Amino acid sequence: MKTKKIVGKKLKAIRLKKDMTIQDLAKRSKVSSNMISRIERGLTIPSVEILLKLAGVFDKSINYFVEEVSTTHEVVFSTPGTRDQTVYDDESNMHTESFTSGLRDPQFMSFYCTVPKGGTSGVKNMYHPGDELIYVLEGQIEVTIAGEKHSLSPGDSISFKSHLPHRWDNVGEGDAKVIWTLSPFTTI
Repeated sequence: MKTKKIVGKKLKAIRLKKDMTIQDLAKRSKVSSNMISRIERGLTIPSVEILLKLAGVFDKSINYFVEEVSTTHEVVFSTPGTRDQTVYDDESNMHTESFTSGLRDPQFMSFYCTVPKGGTSGVKNMYHPGDELIYVLEGQIEVTIAGEKHSLSPGDSISFKSHLPHRWDNVGEGDAKVIWTLSPFTTI
């Protein structure tokens, strides 16, 4: 998959630019050196959780690693099928389309996400600086924030401070269609 090569290429480039060894990055990110090596060689794409850890070391967003943007603009218009897409090959196999890809210096990022039936963020909680908004268009998502469960159906939304431990699951009978927005851009 093209995304594997983009992530690996960008991770290696930024690591070398910062004069870090794989072992240095492993220690700072708490991701195994074996996993980092596999990512850099394009053998695997990291889960969202691992990508968050790696991105945090460099104060970058997940988008930095998965998007190939040659130019940035002050206005970005997109239509279905033309947006930058990413398929995460982790437990969730979540598919995202970026609304903000190509925007110059964004202060937020927003995605149209398709989460398959049974999709999950994993058993561990996530937490990162910033704010998060989840708006459900179709299906049902259960979001657990600081131990409290929230069931979201079409038309429901939830906003929260992302430093709170959180996770999510698609608990519906089919795919869930969700708009996910995170701010600030650099902290996902």
